[in-house]
Amino acid sequence: MTQTPVRLHTWLRLQREGVPLAARADALCRALRGCPEVRQAFYLSWQPGARIYSHEGSGQQLPPGQGDPLQASDEVLVARLAEQGRLSLQQLRQLDCWLAGRLRRAAISHGQAFDLALEAGQRGLLLVDVHEGVALDWLGWLHELLTTLLGSVNGLLRASPLLGHDPQPSLLVDASASPLELNAALLALLGELPLVEVLRFLPVNHASLVRACLAQERAIEGVEAQCGERILIWTYIPDPQERRVLLRCREATAQILTEREAARARRLYRLITENTTDLISRHTPDGRFLDASPASWTLLGYWPEELREQLAQCLFHPQEIAQLVQRARDALEQDGYHTMTYRIRHRAGHYLWFETASRAIRETYTGAVVEVVSVSRDITARVQAEENRRRLAEVVEANTDPVLFVDPAGHITYLNPAARRALGLEARQAMPALAEVLPADDLARLQREGWSSAERKGVWGLDSRLLPPAGGASVPVSMVLLAHSTAGGERFYSLVAHDMTERELREAQQRRHQDELAHTARLVTLGELASGIAHEINQPLAAVVNYASASQRYLQSLGSNPEAAGRVAQGLERITEHANHASEVIKRLRAFLRKGQRRMQALDVAEVAREAVRLCAWEASACQVAIEEQLPDNLPPVYADRVLLEQVLLNLLRNAIDANREAQPGRASVIRLAARTEGGHLAIEVRDQGPGLGEAELARIFTPFYTSKPDGLGLGLSMSRSIIEGFGGALDGMPNGEGGLLMRCRLPLQ
Repeated sequence: MTQTPVRLHTWLRLQREGVPLAARADALCRALRGCPEVRQAFYLSWQPGARIYSHEGSGQQLPPGQGDPLQASDEVLVARLAEQGRLSLQQLRQLDCWLAGRLRRAAISHGQAFDLALEAGQRGLLLVDVHEGVALDWLGWLHELLTTLLGSVNGLLRASPLLGHDPQPSLLVDASASPLELNAALLALLGELPLVEVLRFLPVNHASLVRACLAQERAIEGVEAQCGERILIWTYIPDPQERRVLLRCREATAQILTEREAARARRLYRLITENTTDLISRHTPDGRFLDASPASWTLLGYWPEELREQLAQCLFHPQEIAQLVQRARDALEQDGYHTMTYRIRHRAGHYLWFETASRAIRETYTGAVVEVVSVSRDITARVQAEENRRRLAEVVEANTDPVLFVDPAGHITYLNPAARRALGLEARQAMPALAEVLPADDLARLQREGWSSAERKGVWGLDSRLLPPAGGASVPVSMVLLAHSTAGGERFYSLVAHDMTERELREAQQRRHQDELAHTARLVTLGELASGIAHEINQPLAAVVNYASASQRYLQSLGSNPEAAGRVAQGLERITEHANHASEVIKRLRAFLRKGQRRMQALDVAEVAREAVRLCAWEASACQVAIEEQLPDNLPPVYADRVLLEQVLLNLLRNAIDANREAQPGRASVIRLAARTEGGHLAIEVRDQGPGLGEAELARIFTPFYTSKPDGLGLGLSMSRSIIEGFGGALDGMPNGEGGLLMRCRLPLQ
């Protein structure tokens, strides 16, 4: 109730000053809602033309009535109020009128309706809805009070209308800064808020401002107050005689926010201008510098003060001045915007590549260009990078080796002309999948280790073949997978495939020459072993002759000797046995002398080694050299050519025999031939008891034409190492721990 007198005072002030009816109705309803007993208050004015009461003010309104609005009428209610002056809401709800239906729909039933005219000559109705349980007797006193107040106000002269008719929200306060009166504009600003909330709209130092205003007897202007998202600017005007202060405000939210945004934009523009690496400059229409940002020193070596009044085209490259200036002027005149790339001279004398975007500033009325604003940046690095990329692209396009750009998903994104020719693809033909051009095993290896290895090391290599998708002969290539990254950090890969067709032909030719040389060496070896071979063949032939002679003699005594037939049969059996032995010797010799392409197959090393031992057995026996075999029967197979491997072992055994004979002439000696597995390899060792070799000789024994034998060619060990390396193995010589030399041959297991 403490605010109710102030509200009534404000309403009376507005009523006296004749402000619009809606403002007075709002002030009266606001004053009544300040009473704790009152739940709601409504003021309605009589509309003779429509024959109903209608709401006044901006407050909450009653819902529409029921029935046809065109048939609505409150004339019965007007007549009853003219007779009685007021009715209870229960009585009103029983009348046959439009407002009764509106009350029923709003569920308002406890209170009274007063006949109260706020506007002279126009009937009005005040509805007061009170809380349930509150007595209604005091409402009759309220009606008489309001009627009396209206009568007194209408009988007085009007006060100054300045406060009531002020379009700006205004407030009258006393010396203690307490509100006395509010005008209609401030009430509208408050809306549904209670009067005490007006303090929220005032500056935080409101009381101090009131005291200062009265003490200094001068107005205080431009005081800013923040209320939520609203910004108000207050002016304090003193009335020293009455010890009051008039407060006027204006809504300045948009203005203040705009000014703040403009200030922020100016600060941001200055921050950008002073710190950007781009050169921001202003020019006259003919290109003369008006101003430039500090970046001019970083980019061109000139301070902004040095560039002012200087023509920008004086810094251009001489070859570009004419076309650049004229083209820029025409574009700015026609379109108002122009971007150009050109060379500009640094203070040090060298030229940089610049990219400049310019915008024309035009005169408002004539449209003539009065100023040009430009933003320039140094793109020298970009131009050089693009030039390098262009050159690289030309190199890739002209490269005779196939180049493929791929990704880890197996998609080919680019093929250079050489790659298209190798794969038999036309220029506009779609890109094949990586799985279509690589063998499955090589593709699996690429997926398994290629991508990860290229990521770690940047490069990964593989020997493979390119398979044309449409069919045809595959192309042997040596591929290198390279990992690259773009400026944005994205990864991509290139496959550079070097055509190995010529190398493959050369290797095949080299193998043929090697095989021819190996065949020649076998012939030479057999020539050196001729006496032993002759002995091995002569023995069975001599036995055949002996058994044939004996059989003839037994045939002659067939009639007198009963055992002659059995002896003949036994002789024939022995003849067959020795003839087969001679045949096997000749068969082995023919196999050893075989000429033709290599036949790679899985071999039992123990069997091949024993065959080599048999070929040189007579020579070893003649030199009193025993060959001790340590060849297990369960050795895993190796993949090699039988004849060539036998030739290598025979060469190693004969060299060991010669070494033993040289170190121990006329005495018995031993050569150990052993084989065993070592990791993923099979090692074959030949240990002799010869004089051995020094480090210098060991380093040269595999050099072609190097030999320690008076009549040797020096090709045996060199050829043997080439043969073993062709099988994917290795042949090495080292000192034997027991004296002599150890030759070790290592072959990969199948």
